[in-house]
Amino acid sequence: MDSKLRRYVSKSYNRYVKRGISGITASSRVLPDFIIVGTVRSGSTSLYYNICEHPSVLSAAYDEIGFFDSNYHLGINWYRSMFPTIKEMENVERKTGFAITGEDTPFYFWKEEAAKRIFEINSNSKIIGIFRNPVDRAYSNYNLAIRSKTEELTFEEAIDEEIDFLKKHSFRESTDNKRSYLAKGIYENQIKIWFELFPREQIHLLSTEDMQKNPEKTLQKAFRFLEIPDYIIKNPQKQKAVEYKKMNNETREKLVDFYKQHNERFFKTIQKNFGWDF
Repeated sequence: MDSKLRRYVSKSYNRYVKRGISGITASSRVLPDFIIVGTVRSGSTSLYYNICEHPSVLSAAYDEIGFFDSNYHLGINWYRSMFPTIKEMENVERKTGFAITGEDTPFYFWKEEAAKRIFEINSNSKIIGIFRNPVDRAYSNYNLAIRSKTEELTFEEAIDEEIDFLKKHSFRESTDNKRSYLAKGIYENQIKIWFELFPREQIHLLSTEDMQKNPEKTLQKAFRFLEIPDYIIKNPQKQKAVEYKKMNNETREKLVDFYKQHNERFFKTIQKNFGWDF
């Protein structure tokens, strides 16, 4: 079987067999109005499900679809199969006056090819990014690796090894690397990808810390950005939240120093300060 035929068989199988009726009706389905593009271990899943509790928002089939990076070869109709039909959208609009849908895939954030594909296919899509203090984000990412049994080093050993890797490799090589706890928190390198493609008014940025401290106010800002009515989420969700041992104070001080200039450049770029400790 040649490569072209294999691709055709794979696309057909994933669309018609795995997606079933959703794949069959893909051409009558919409593309997302918004995409949460990042960042990893910052609460993007919780943010997505909270937004989807709004009566005017219809969710995708599941979160972290990953079409614009790892699943792009499956084709646009496979992607459409993840979203509501035009009729479903019209029914919600009749009931509430508005109807939007969206997805979240935080792995898009550092991938220039994902941003370009989104812009080429759906340039009007609204882009949302949620950012966590990179020190806490790195430690959370490390603890996920420990739970997944993909990491054997201590956190201190892992970050020392990654700092050495960062010195010898490109930023993209560092973010794609297995051990990229620090690289994924260098936000200024990643946000530029999106600012160079999408108008600033199509991009909404918020922090994990604001979401934790004042979820109601933070969600209202997101709803206004999405141009849907205010709506109170009574019990905001916290997906994938886990407990783990507190970070060593000396290690934290080391990472605060590591990120100081990166954070300053990031805040200058986005013209907003999230108030993380330096």
